[in-house]
Amino acid sequence: MERHFPDLTSLQYERLAQFADLIGEWNQKINLISRSDIGNLPKRHILHSLAIAKAMPFQPGTRIMDVGTGGGFPGLPLAILLPECGFHLVDSIGKKIKVVVDCVHRLGLDNVSAEQVRADKVPKQFDFVVARAVTQLPDFMNWVRRKIKKTAFNDLPNGVLYLKGGDLKEEFEKIRETPVAFPIREFFDYEEFDQKYVIHVPVKRD
Repeated sequence: MERHFPDLTSLQYERLAQFADLIGEWNQKINLISRSDIGNLPKRHILHSLAIAKAMPFQPGTRIMDVGTGGGFPGLPLAILLPECGFHLVDSIGKKIKVVVDCVHRLGLDNVSAEQVRADKVPKQFDFVVARAVTQLPDFMNWVRRKIKKTAFNDLPNGVLYLKGGDLKEEFEKIRETPVAFPIREFFDYEEFDQKYVIHVPVKRD
């Protein structure tokens, strides 16, 4: 982690390590990630989540919603990395939000809120929506398009930052915006990230 994010404070490194421990603890009770994959948690889940921050260096004050957060991915690693940004983590499954609330409390994060709710029912708007492959991208865009603020102040236009892999051409053709795919292997040189991307979709509002 230090090699990829050398400017983090000791508290941030400690919180990332503690978060990994908390997910391991909760995963004994609730199936958050595959138990056979728990040993790969730091790389395949935490570092994977942080690829979003490599593609989009968020400005302080940015508001971000994490949809289908599960156990807090990608929202909680990003919240630890970006304490001057605000995060709202949502999931339709109550027991997963219970995990997120517990992690937020035990990590001492004051820039995170969490809610059991469907994304399309959230009344607020955000600068960006993030997620890890919760559904097909065209469906996801329909859920969240109207949750994006029009006024932007980051380097990239306001929109969606989506973690997904594989052949994305067909999905890209079915949405009205023009997505840009950032290969994660260019940020973190591990073979696990071959054919995996951070997809930025700048949202067009009616």
